[in-house]
Amino acid sequence: MSFEGSTLVDWTAYHAARAELGSGFVRILGYFREDGVKSVAAIEAAMRANQAAALVIPAHTLKGEARQFGAEPLAMLAETIEMTARDCVERQDTPEHALQDVTRLRPLFEETLALLEREASPLVTQRRPTPPAAGGFGRRSGPTGY
Repeated sequence: MSFEGSTLVDWTAYHAARAELGSGFVRILGYFREDGVKSVAAIEAAMRANQAAALVIPAHTLKGEARQFGAEPLAMLAETIEMTARDCVERQDTPEHALQDVTRLRPLFEETLALLEREASPLVTQRRPTPPAAGGFGRRSGPTGY
């Protein structure tokens, strides 16, 4: 099954990355999972500690990796967190106004990752519908006249 209707992933970008990465695609997607889990945890920890500077690098990393797979909403949210954190660092301010974005990050990451991994599954290509055989279900394809 393809998740073409989803707005969480730009499937054109996803399939381009898949074609470009070839046999390494699933491995790279695994790295995205590992790095993403770490980045989200680091962003949440930085937010709890009220440390704007500690938000910047994990948000920047997540943004770039999400874009590689066409996960634009996730990339845009990570970029918003990154830019908010950079502004806070510049103003020597605390990042509490990034809290709403940070709380949306984990669910968006998990939902996006689930879509990416489902689409990457080798079973996806096997589940694509095949055209029905001549005659179709419930129709006689042989001679009549029993």
